[in-house]
Amino acid sequence: MILMKDITRDGDPVLRKEAAKVSFPLSEEDQKLADDMMEYLKVSQDPELCKKYGLRAGVGLAAPQVGVSKMMAAVLVPAEEGAKSPFTDVIINPVIISHSVQSGALTEGEGCLSVDKEVPGFVPRHDRITLRYQDTKGETHKVRLKNYPAIVCQHEIDHLHGILFYDHINKDNPYEVSDDTIMFE
Repeated sequence: MILMKDITRDGDPVLRKEAAKVSFPLSEEDQKLADDMMEYLKVSQDPELCKKYGLRAGVGLAAPQVGVSKMMAAVLVPAEEGAKSPFTDVIINPVIISHSVQSGALTEGEGCLSVDKEVPGFVPRHDRITLRYQDTKGETHKVRLKNYPAIVCQHEIDHLHGILFYDHINKDNPYEVSDDTIMFE
C-alpha cells in the first residue's frame, strides 16, 4: 500500500518531467501501480483508515507523485454535494481534446499530496473539459467533465506534464481571477 512516505515531494526532478506514454497491454508493474494509486485514494477518503495509516486525503494521484514518470493517474471524485458529476477511474495517456473558454477555480485554492506547504491563491482552470484517455484494459474513453471533476483531472494531467498547481497562481495578485470565473467550494 502507498503511504505518505512513498509520495514524491516538491523539489524532486520527477515532478517536473514530461511523463512517458504507457503502452498496452499493461505490464504487471503498471497494473499494480494503477491499483495501488486507486487504493491510496479509497483508503485516504475513509476517515478511520486515513487516520490509522497517517495519510492525507486525496481525490487524485498521478504516477510521478510516486516517483514513476508515466502518463497515468488515479482519480476518485466522490459523489457529494458540490460534485454533481462524480468521476472515478485510472486515466492513462489522458488528453484534453476540448475545453470551455469559461474558467473555474476552487474558493479554497488547491492542495497537492506532493506539496507539503500551503500555497495561497486561486488556480484558474477550464470549467469544462472533454477528456480522452485509456483505462487499465486499454479501452479508449471520451468523457465530458465540468466543475470539480474537471478541475481535479486538470490538476492530475498537469502532473504528467511537469506542472504543479501553484504554477497557475498569479504571482503578483494570488487571489485575482477574471470576472467570469466560476468559483467552487
